[in-house]
Amino acid sequence: MTSAQNSLAAGDLAFSSAIDLAQLIQRKHVSSLELTRYYIERIQHFDNALNAVVVRDFDRALEAAKSADAALARGHWLGPLHGVPTTVKETFDVAGLRTTWGVPEQRNNVARNDATIVERLKAAGAHVMGKTNVPLRLGDWQSYNDIYGTTRNPWDATRSPGGSSGGSAAALAAGLTGLEFASDIGGSIRNPSHFCGVYGHKPTYGIVPTLGHTPLGVASAPDLNVVGPMARSAEDLALALDIVAGPDRFRSPGWALALPPPRASTLRGLRVAIWPQEEDVPTSIDISDRVQAIGEVLARAGAVVSDLARPALSPRESHATYLSLLGSTGLVNLPDAYYAATQAAAAALDANDASPLAILTRARVLDHRSWCDHDERRSRHRLRWRDFFDGWDVVICPISATTAFPHDHRPKLERLLAVDALETLHYEQYFWVGLASVAYLPSTAFPSGSSRDGLPIGLQIIGPEYGDRTTIEVARLIAQELGGFQAPPGFGV
Repeated sequence: MTSAQNSLAAGDLAFSSAIDLAQLIQRKHVSSLELTRYYIERIQHFDNALNAVVVRDFDRALEAAKSADAALARGHWLGPLHGVPTTVKETFDVAGLRTTWGVPEQRNNVARNDATIVERLKAAGAHVMGKTNVPLRLGDWQSYNDIYGTTRNPWDATRSPGGSSGGSAAALAAGLTGLEFASDIGGSIRNPSHFCGVYGHKPTYGIVPTLGHTPLGVASAPDLNVVGPMARSAEDLALALDIVAGPDRFRSPGWALALPPPRASTLRGLRVAIWPQEEDVPTSIDISDRVQAIGEVLARAGAVVSDLARPALSPRESHATYLSLLGSTGLVNLPDAYYAATQAAAAALDANDASPLAILTRARVLDHRSWCDHDERRSRHRLRWRDFFDGWDVVICPISATTAFPHDHRPKLERLLAVDALETLHYEQYFWVGLASVAYLPSTAFPSGSSRDGLPIGLQIIGPEYGDRTTIEVARLIAQELGGFQAPPGFGV
């Protein structure tokens, strides 16, 4: 047993928060080198079963850890993540490592520079041990591709860890890393957080730079897409967001970010709208009931809770606007037949067909005028959400319709997701994540306990634009009532 393992009770070190790990290093209870070796050993021991950390950079991580220890010995503190080993999603550039987005033709693409968030993590004292798995072009709520294979859920290896940040969530849940960074355009932070029982934060659009997280040859950030932290505690989300948020290189000459403080520091008096279900949106009773139960917990703690308060907008129109804008980014993996003849597929659709697949297909061929029309609807939704948050602090609602589902690598149109007694296409699952995404709102995913079959249920806390500190703080306060992250069985020391 290493000294790192001896430094805390068995299992505590693996599942500690990044803040606690940094404090242990600062107090010299464990060295960065010991901690990095410890996580590397865990990856080598446990990751054969999970396949989460698919790009490994152990030698450079060990050298960085030695440098962190040497700096501390000289009395030099590198930052709030001094010496903490981390991982990042495969799609972030890390100089000297491959960035493929799961695309076989890009398997030899080696990044020359660090993504901005990687630069900022390193500037805060952290170092990167490796990168975590994704689906092809990030277009799935599973995480598998022909380069790296399939990532499995630590709670049940027969089930998906979610996507597209499934490797990120699996690594965190299994205690293979101290902190993670991922991205979210269609729930890709929130869905894996829910499936694996960890925390994740989708920031307000535009507050965290996305440079170094774009498809090969692309410099501009796609509409709707954000990058943000995943962690084992809400406190880690808050710290990580503080480290990386701020203007990118284009904006830094002209503006600075000043996020407002949390609206509350206690649950008493917090104004909470709960949204357990929505008409015509299949959602399992297990998950809807959990939203209701969280509302009851908050009410007992003194919060003002309503299950009727809603923004003055049409959920159906909001969802259609989201799907149209999402589809126009080209980052949604439609079935192969639609890629081969998108124009023909779109032309053949009934113009009144409002199914998610139909909307996504039509959006692939939007002209600019049509895109502007959808953008105008988005702006109106943002204004209505702003009015709503004048009277309410947060909304708590589901992230997806079910808990983690079994791996299913069939063609997308052949996949059916069982939502209680109803079978639906996977494309039906964008409603809950789209509520926040289409209006540029922040959303924090938090674990709320287990389902009846023992799988994690994560919910999301949606707040006003730039209310990121509020949603994260509410997640922290809820953890005080319910308990926070719970490690999956079988990943002890």
